[in-house]
Amino acid sequence: MLQTRVQRLQVIRRQLQLSILAIFGVVLSAKLLNPKILTIARAGSEEGVKKLTRVGADRVVSPYLTGAKRMAALALRPQVVDFMEAAFVGKNSTFYIEELLLNGDSGCPVFQKTLKEVDLRTQSGALVLAIRRSAGDLIGGPTGDTLLEEGDLLICMGTSEQLQVLANILIPNQRVRG
Repeated sequence: MLQTRVQRLQVIRRQLQLSILAIFGVVLSAKLLNPKILTIARAGSEEGVKKLTRVGADRVVSPYLTGAKRMAALALRPQVVDFMEAAFVGKNSTFYIEELLLNGDSGCPVFQKTLKEVDLRTQSGALVLAIRRSAGDLIGGPTGDTLLEEGDLLICMGTSEQLQVLANILIPNQRVRG
């Protein structure tokens, strides 16, 4: 029964204060039961980040490192931090940042077309900020000549309504968060 539940899970998130060995065990066990599961672990040090990554955690968050980076960003670019936080959290925000995966199974009509050809900005009002290719490459600020490919992950910004219109164009019948 446990194996069935873990295989259905898409994400395992560990936030509890567990020993590093216990977290290693959770990550390793989850990956053995379901290799496709997204594991996100919390580490207390840079060394812990390295170790958890080595044992297979997909993402590792260190509150101390994250806090230090955020403080530095606030000192250097406070308005950018405020803007990004509003877009991610959505609290009292009129705009959001969302991910949309271009999947061949979804009937996506834009494969092998450029951003200029599909004119998503005019059709939806949402803005494509970046594209993560299936191979992992990140295209920041894609131009109109950027070709859309199966497996692309579009990182988009807009109002809840704009993002839903965009999702309906790219992935018919999918509801976006926001």
